[in-house]
Amino acid sequence: MGRAACFTQGCGLPPAAREEAEQREHENDDQDNPENAQSSHLLRASSSLYNGVPPVAVSHAPGYYEASNPASAPSGRRFSSPGAGQRQAMPRAIWSGSISFGLVNVPVRMYSAISEHKLQFHFVHQPDESPIGYQKVCKLEDKRVPDDEIVKAFEFEQGEYVFMEDEDFEAARTEGYKTIEITDFVPYEQVDPIYFARTYYLGPEEGGEKVYTLLLRALEDSELAAVAKFVMRDRQYLGALRVRDGLITLEQMYFADEIRPVDEIRPSRTRVSKEELAMAEQLIENFAGDFKPEKYKDTYRDALCEIIRAKRAGKEVHHAPETEEAAPPDLLEALRASIEAAGGARGRSRRKRGSRNGSPGDLSGLSKAELDERARKASIPGRSKMSKDELIEALSEAA
Repeated sequence: MGRAACFTQGCGLPPAAREEAEQREHENDDQDNPENAQSSHLLRASSSLYNGVPPVAVSHAPGYYEASNPASAPSGRRFSSPGAGQRQAMPRAIWSGSISFGLVNVPVRMYSAISEHKLQFHFVHQPDESPIGYQKVCKLEDKRVPDDEIVKAFEFEQGEYVFMEDEDFEAARTEGYKTIEITDFVPYEQVDPIYFARTYYLGPEEGGEKVYTLLLRALEDSELAAVAKFVMRDRQYLGALRVRDGLITLEQMYFADEIRPVDEIRPSRTRVSKEELAMAEQLIENFAGDFKPEKYKDTYRDALCEIIRAKRAGKEVHHAPETEEAAPPDLLEALRASIEAAGGARGRSRRKRGSRNGSPGDLSGLSKAELDERARKASIPGRSKMSKDELIEALSEAA
């Protein structure tokens, strides 16, 4: 009988658990975020030993290298951001299967599209600089539990656990296991970004380049996104397939009933004056522009890196003085001051509200989606690959 909860490498993992462990190892995911944990527990196999009290199930600390062995750290990964002036290694696939639509199957491999530049901190025993380790301990006996006595369980009610085996998870894999099943094609702009959870790249399996290219070209020409379902890590997900930079991209999505309602958070309608609203709109206009992701930097992480370097060099770290929060200013005065600080009416002349329904020469005030729609009606070739500026230029030439 398989032990679905044994995560330690080399402990003889059964197939389902080994697959899950490999996916977790190779995906750069938020593994340290407790909100990502599912409602299941690792329990000692003998139910008579825990009497409803699960063991403390935490693995050994992650690879320690900052203080004890700097040479063992991955090269260039402590402080440098991924892609910062260096060629990145080919990512390892975290899942393999096929995209299915109709009777066509496209064999693919999944790669994480995100490589977050997190700083890895460790708990260390200060006197000897030794890393802190963790063990799986039974809460009832206060003893370490060997891996072969641990199973995965679901807490159905408080203190009542249902043991799960590999066969149970296999039995539930009736739809979407090893398959990204396309069910619909929809305009990508209709999908609210709140549904997006994480982005993956889907590359072709060896020998499947032709059918992969067929789906890619069809998606690109249709200017639609494919809605699909798939199973990964004992969970079914909703997904959206789209084309980005010549590659099929999978947006892992939440289901509709996973989105929390806003009724209790939404503010009651409060009256604002026309002057306040006009000034707020002017302030927005002053900061309006195209989205340039390279413009935004992780300044908090950069500051932490400087502090780490300074402390390593034995320098004194100076703390910013604490300041008392000022009383909230008058709303109108705050808006006026903000507009003045932003440079007055800068940008107002280039973004008139009337331009949304104006002549072709007023295209700079339109959104990317509105430009895409005009380009579609004008039958401009290659519009799906154009930037906003390119769309404006193409529409102006076509006018």
